[in-house]
Amino acid sequence: MTATAPRPLGRQRQIRDVVFVDGVRTPFGRAGDKGIYHGTRADDLVVKCIRDLLRRNPSLPPERVDEVAVAATTQTGDQGLTIGRTAALLAGLPQSVPGYAIDRMCAGAMTAVTTTAGSIAFGAYDVAIAGGVEHMGNHPMGAGADPNPRFLSERIVDPAALNMGNTAENLHDRFPAITRERADRYAAASQAKLAAAYGAERIQPDLVPVAARRPGEGWAVRTTDEPPRPGTTEADLASLRTPFRAHGRVTAGNAAGLNDGASAALLASADAARELGLPVKMRLVSYAFAGVEPQVMGIGPVPATEKALAQAGLDIGDIGLFEINEAFAVQVLAFLDHFGIPEDDPRVNPYGGAIAVGHPLASSGVRLMTQLARQFAEDHDVRFGLTTMCIGLGMGGTVIWENPHHADYGKDA
Repeated sequence: MTATAPRPLGRQRQIRDVVFVDGVRTPFGRAGDKGIYHGTRADDLVVKCIRDLLRRNPSLPPERVDEVAVAATTQTGDQGLTIGRTAALLAGLPQSVPGYAIDRMCAGAMTAVTTTAGSIAFGAYDVAIAGGVEHMGNHPMGAGADPNPRFLSERIVDPAALNMGNTAENLHDRFPAITRERADRYAAASQAKLAAAYGAERIQPDLVPVAARRPGEGWAVRTTDEPPRPGTTEADLASLRTPFRAHGRVTAGNAAGLNDGASAALLASADAARELGLPVKMRLVSYAFAGVEPQVMGIGPVPATEKALAQAGLDIGDIGLFEINEAFAVQVLAFLDHFGIPEDDPRVNPYGGAIAVGHPLASSGVRLMTQLARQFAEDHDVRFGLTTMCIGLGMGGTVIWENPHHADYGKDA
């Protein structure tokens, strides 16, 4: 019998560099009937972001966009119907541009970025738009969800895992050195840093103005975030009640609020960026997601960061800037304590974080990236930075980026 020669495989693919070209977001609003987006649709918010990315990058032909991935935690109503595809159509992209929806709770936009980046690295795409939206006023977290009763009856998860505030209280229990006083001190500093960043006009350049109408108030153009409370002091925060536990440590002041908002990022292969004359604001180095006990989900960024550092061949000392999502102050403090980083380290959330600016769940990952990119442009001495966040039901996600303005950019990394 004559042996049959092996059939040739398809073209061998080489992993390509993926770059962050640009990122924008809407101003974040407070959820509810008094919030700035009470009369605004969620899909219209993300459409504003996509359109602004195209406006800011006129050298990109719209037909060169290969994919649109949009995350939402609650995929129903104006956040449903495969929102990546519907948003692409509503934004005026050619009908040839596909899109899809994605969900990883708080890390939705982060996962949209890493998923499309993986496709770019593989060679399936050259250019992609990735982002997220959450209208918590229209769709409160968990609305319409039906958790399987086996979660509790078979003790697959602790009951506290289904309430994020309770998981934060559990994290305080696990790390008693993280007191309420420390959490309040961190929260007050977040408000002050955001106010300083606004004063220096570091936030405004990446905000998309949104014309929104609230019932009974008419139209107004929203150009700034609604949640911040500049001037907040530790004494102010000390007077707040603890809604998740009597004599607890988690309050509305040392946690992110319930918010509405959207974000979007433009990603490309390094070759496509050069070809199309697109700016390069960051290069993706590595990313990782990790699972942890759901009842202490806030510790998730720790193992995710350890995995991402190992993949990149880096250690924590190589990271010059940290953008950590502030779902709760205790979650950030647990991360900092684990890695031996002082809570007032200037490398950590230089522009403040979600405690001050808000956390519209699936949209927050791109906010972190956009802020890191602006910080890279300001500080050319920093080579590597990371964006990280905890994720509901016990997960964490981390992405490590390289600063293209650094003298050693692209060398042995």
